[in-house]
Amino acid sequence: MATNMFHPCSVKVVADESDERTCFRTPLSGRYSCPEMSANFSEVKKFSTWRLLWVYLARAEQKLGLDITDVQIEELERAVNEKINFDLAAKEEKKRRHDVMAHVHTLAASCPNAAPIIHLGATSCYVGDNTDLIVMRDAFDILLPKLARCIQRLSLFADEYRDLPCLAYTHMQPAQLTTVGKRVCLWIQDLLMDLKGMQRTRDDLKFRGIKGTTGTQASFLELFDGDHEKVELLDRMVTEMAGFKRNFLICGQTYTRKVDVECLSSLAALGSTVHKLCTDLRLLASFKELEEPFEKDQIGSSAMAYKRNPMRSERCCGLARHLMTLVQDALMTHSNQWMERTLDDSSNRRISLPESFLTADIMLSTLQNISEGMVVYPKVIERRVNEELPFMATENIIMNMVKFGADRQECHERIRQLSQEAGMRVKSEGLPNNLLDRIKGDPYFAPVKSCLSDIMNPKKFIGRAPQQVGKFLELEVKPALKPYANQMNEIADLDL
Repeated sequence: MATNMFHPCSVKVVADESDERTCFRTPLSGRYSCPEMSANFSEVKKFSTWRLLWVYLARAEQKLGLDITDVQIEELERAVNEKINFDLAAKEEKKRRHDVMAHVHTLAASCPNAAPIIHLGATSCYVGDNTDLIVMRDAFDILLPKLARCIQRLSLFADEYRDLPCLAYTHMQPAQLTTVGKRVCLWIQDLLMDLKGMQRTRDDLKFRGIKGTTGTQASFLELFDGDHEKVELLDRMVTEMAGFKRNFLICGQTYTRKVDVECLSSLAALGSTVHKLCTDLRLLASFKELEEPFEKDQIGSSAMAYKRNPMRSERCCGLARHLMTLVQDALMTHSNQWMERTLDDSSNRRISLPESFLTADIMLSTLQNISEGMVVYPKVIERRVNEELPFMATENIIMNMVKFGADRQECHERIRQLSQEAGMRVKSEGLPNNLLDRIKGDPYFAPVKSCLSDIMNPKKFIGRAPQQVGKFLELEVKPALKPYANQMNEIADLDL
C-alpha cells in the first residue's frame, strides 16, 4: 500500500556568504560573545597591530641611522588606522601561501613610498609573535577586572551571611556546622589565588622583540654594519614602544611556547575554581538553600513548568571543562617545537589561544552575573540544620553530663543507643529526627534537660567562622582588590 510518509535523512543547507547563519559560527563569538574580548582577538586587531609594529620598527631604524624618511613613516602611520583591504590580502595569501607577506604587499599597495622599507630586516615572527604577546597582555587586562568584580560581589555576600549557620559537608555527608559566609570565603580564597596567578602571568610577559630569523639578530647586525650596540638599542626601543618593560634576551625564531603554557595554565586554574564553585551552587540549589538569579519570565524546563534549573552555574561548569582542556594544546605544542621552531604550532595556536581567553571571559561574565543576584533561603537552611543538629550536639551533651558527675563512657553508650534508634526512624520510616525528644524523655539525662535548648543553639556549633570571615575579608580580600577600585561599577547583564 502506498504511503505519503516523508523520511528525510538530514536537512541539507547550502552555505551562503551573505547569510552567516548558513555557516558554522563558534558559540564563543556568536551565542556567548563578550564584545571587548571578541574584538581583541579579531582580524582587525591582529593586522592593525602588525601595521603598528612595522611603524615601530621603521621609527627605531630611522632614529638609529638607516635611510628611512619622515614621509615613509607618516605614510605607514596613516595606514594603521585605515580600513584594511582584506579582499586584496586574501588574494595575496592565496597567491603567496604566506600570511605575513600577503599583508606586507597589501600594506605596500596603500603605502607606495614606504613599500621598500616595510618589514626591513624582520622575520614573520616579528609581527606574528609580538602581536600574540600584545593581544594576550590586553586579554589579561580585560579578564582581571572581571575576576576582581566577581570576588568583590562574593565578598559582600560573604560578609552579609558571615554568621548564618548551615550544614557543612565532608564526603558529601553532613558534618559539623559552618556558615554561609564562611563557605563563600572558601570560593573567594581560590579566586584570589587565580587573581594573583593571572596577574603574575600577565606581568611576566616579555616581548619577543627584534631577533631575526633564528633569534640571532644576524639580519639587523648586517643592516647596522656590525654595530652590536645599535642592534641592542633597536630591540629595546621597539620593546618600549610596544609597552613592555622587558624582552627575551634569548629566543629561536619564536618566543618560547612555554609562555603559552603559562598563560593557558593560569586560565585552566581559573576554570577549575569556577567549576568547583558552580558545582557547589548547583548542589545547594538542589537543597533549595541557595539559588542563582532566576528572572521573572525565565523558563526552567520546556516540559516541567515548576523547575528552576541553575542554568548559569551549569553554563559555567561546561565552559570551565572546555577551558581546562585547552592547556593540553599549549603543552603539546611546546613539547613538539623542534630546534628553533616548527610551523605545526601556528594552526593550533590560532584556535587554542583565542578560545582560552574567550571562554574565560564568558565564564567570568556569567559568574559575575550569578554573584550579583544570589538568593538565600534561611528557613530552608534552618530546617536542614535542625534535622541533623541533634546528632551533632551529642558530644556537647556528653560533656555537659560529665560536668554534672556522669560517667563519660556510660553517657556515650546511652546516647549511641538513642541515636541509632532515632536514625533508624528517619531512614526506615521517613519521620523527623526525634533524638532530642528521646534524650529529654530519658531520666538519665535529667541533669541537662533544662539547658538542652542552649546546647542546641546552632551558633554554638559554628566556632570562629564569623570571625574568620571578617579577618579574611579585611586582611586578604581588600588589599587584593585595591588595584581594581576604579573598575568595580560595571554590572554583568547576560543576553542569554
